[in-house]
Amino acid sequence: MKGVDFFAEKQIFHEKGDIFHAMKSSSNGFSGFGEAYFTTIHKGKIKGWKKHTKMVLNLIVPVGEVEFVVSDGKEFESFRISKKSYGRLRVEPNLWVAFRGIGEDNLVLNIASIPHDPNESENIELENFNYKWSEK
Repeated sequence: MKGVDFFAEKQIFHEKGDIFHAMKSSSNGFSGFGEAYFTTIHKGKIKGWKKHTKMVLNLIVPVGEVEFVVSDGKEFESFRISKKSYGRLRVEPNLWVAFRGIGEDNLVLNIASIPHDPNESENIELENFNYKWSEK
Protein backbone atom coordinates (compact mmCIF):
# COMPACT_ATOMS: atom_id res chain seq x y z
CA MET A 1 0.00 0.00 0.00
CA LYS A 2 1.36 3.40 -0.89
CA GLY A 3 2.34 5.49 2.13
CA VAL A 4 3.30 2.68 4.49
CA ASP A 5 6.75 1.06 4.81
CA PHE A 6 8.42 -1.39 7.18
CA PHE A 7 12.15 -0.98 7.84
CA ALA A 8 14.11 -3.65 9.68
CA GLU A 9 16.14 -1.94 12.40
CA LYS A 10 19.40 -3.03 13.99
CA GLN A 11 19.39 -5.12 17.16
CA ILE A 12 22.56 -5.57 19.18
CA PHE A 13 22.42 -8.46 21.62
CA HIS A 14 24.62 -8.19 24.70
CA GLU A 15 24.92 -10.34 27.81
CA LYS A 16 24.20 -7.34 30.07
CA GLY A 17 21.29 -5.97 28.04
CA ASP A 18 20.28 -5.52 24.41
CA ILE A 19 20.13 -2.42 22.21
CA PHE A 20 17.27 -1.85 19.78
CA HIS A 21 17.78 0.92 17.24
CA ALA A 22 14.70 3.02 16.46
CA MET A 23 15.60 5.72 13.92
CA LYS A 24 18.39 8.07 12.90
CA SER A 25 18.17 11.30 10.93
CA SER A 26 19.97 9.36 8.17
CA SER A 27 17.38 6.52 8.19
CA ASN A 28 15.26 5.72 5.15
CA GLY A 29 11.94 7.53 5.47
CA PHE A 30 13.11 10.07 8.06
CA SER A 31 10.78 13.06 7.69
CA GLY A 32 11.73 15.31 10.58
CA PHE A 33 11.20 15.21 14.32
CA GLY A 34 8.32 16.67 16.27
CA GLU A 35 8.05 14.48 19.35
CA ALA A 36 8.52 10.97 20.65
CA TYR A 37 6.10 9.22 22.97
CA PHE A 38 5.32 5.78 24.34
CA THR A 39 1.91 4.14 24.58
CA THR A 40 0.92 0.78 26.00
CA ILE A 41 -1.69 -1.62 24.71
CA HIS A 42 -3.06 -4.46 26.82
CA LYS A 43 -3.24 -8.00 25.46
CA GLY A 44 -6.32 -8.46 23.27
CA LYS A 45 -7.27 -4.76 23.32
CA ILE A 46 -7.51 -2.67 20.15
CA LYS A 47 -6.87 1.06 19.73
CA GLY A 48 -8.04 2.80 16.58
CA TRP A 49 -9.03 3.91 14.03
CA LYS A 50 -7.01 7.11 13.81
CA LYS A 51 -5.91 9.15 10.81
CA HIS A 52 -3.42 12.01 10.90
CA THR A 53 -3.55 14.67 8.20
CA LYS A 54 0.01 16.02 8.65
CA MET A 55 1.91 13.74 11.04
CA VAL A 56 4.14 10.91 9.80
CA LEU A 57 4.19 8.05 12.32
CA ASN A 58 7.27 5.92 13.01
CA LEU A 59 6.07 3.02 15.17
CA ILE A 60 8.47 0.74 17.04
CA VAL A 61 7.68 -2.05 19.54
CA PRO A 62 10.61 -2.57 21.95
CA VAL A 63 8.54 -4.68 24.39
CA GLY A 64 5.86 -7.27 23.61
CA GLU A 65 4.14 -7.88 20.30
CA VAL A 66 1.69 -5.56 18.55
CA GLU A 67 -0.34 -6.01 15.38
CA PHE A 68 -0.82 -2.81 13.38
CA VAL A 69 -3.41 -2.52 10.62
CA VAL A 70 -3.19 0.34 8.11
CA SER A 71 -5.98 1.24 5.69
CA ASP A 72 -6.47 3.72 2.90
CA GLY A 73 -10.23 3.20 3.25
CA LYS A 74 -10.30 0.50 0.56
CA GLU A 75 -7.63 -2.05 1.44
CA PHE A 76 -5.89 -3.17 4.63
CA GLU A 77 -2.31 -4.10 5.38
CA SER A 78 -1.27 -5.84 8.61
CA PHE A 79 2.13 -5.77 10.36
CA ARG A 80 3.21 -7.61 13.52
CA ILE A 81 6.15 -6.06 15.30
CA SER A 82 8.06 -7.64 18.19
CA LYS A 83 11.63 -8.59 19.13
CA LYS A 84 11.34 -11.49 16.63
CA SER A 85 10.10 -9.22 13.83
CA TYR A 86 11.77 -6.02 14.96
CA GLY A 87 11.64 -2.86 12.90
CA ARG A 88 10.00 0.50 12.32
CA LEU A 89 6.61 0.94 10.69
CA ARG A 90 6.41 4.28 8.86
CA VAL A 91 2.89 5.54 8.12
CA GLU A 92 2.32 8.66 6.04
CA PRO A 93 -0.57 11.08 6.66
CA ASN A 94 -4.13 10.31 5.53
CA LEU A 95 -3.98 6.59 6.28
CA TRP A 96 -6.08 4.97 9.02
CA VAL A 97 -4.25 3.04 11.76
CA ALA A 98 -5.47 0.64 14.44
CA PHE A 99 -3.42 -1.67 16.63
CA ARG A 100 -3.90 -4.64 18.93
CA GLY A 101 -1.85 -5.98 21.82
CA ILE A 102 -0.66 -9.54 21.26
CA GLY A 103 1.86 -9.98 24.10
CA GLU A 104 1.23 -9.81 27.82
CA ASP A 105 3.00 -6.43 28.16
CA ASN A 106 3.21 -4.25 25.05
CA LEU A 107 4.99 -0.94 24.58
CA VAL A 108 4.85 1.18 21.42
CA LEU A 109 7.19 4.08 20.64
CA ASN A 110 6.04 6.67 18.10
CA ILE A 111 8.67 9.04 16.72
CA ALA A 112 6.36 11.60 15.17
CA SER A 113 7.36 14.09 12.47
CA ILE A 114 5.49 16.98 14.16
CA PRO A 115 4.35 17.77 17.71
CA HIS A 116 0.91 16.50 18.69
CA ASP A 117 -1.94 18.72 17.48
CA PRO A 118 -5.46 17.46 18.28
CA ASN A 119 -6.81 19.40 15.28
CA GLU A 120 -4.80 17.44 12.69
CA SER A 121 -6.20 13.97 13.39
CA GLU A 122 -9.51 12.16 13.17
CA ASN A 123 -10.78 9.20 15.22
CA ILE A 124 -13.56 6.78 14.32
CA GLU A 125 -14.94 3.68 16.03
CA LEU A 126 -13.55 0.24 15.19
CA GLU A 127 -16.91 -0.83 13.74
CA ASN A 128 -16.68 1.83 11.01
CA PHE A 129 -14.35 -0.43 9.00
CA ASN A 130 -15.25 -3.96 8.02
CA TYR A 131 -11.97 -5.48 9.20
CA LYS A 132 -11.77 -8.95 10.81
CA TRP A 133 -8.97 -9.22 13.36
CA SER A 134 -7.37 -12.67 13.32
CA GLU A 135 -7.87 -14.94 16.33
CA LYS A 136 -4.14 -15.09 17.14
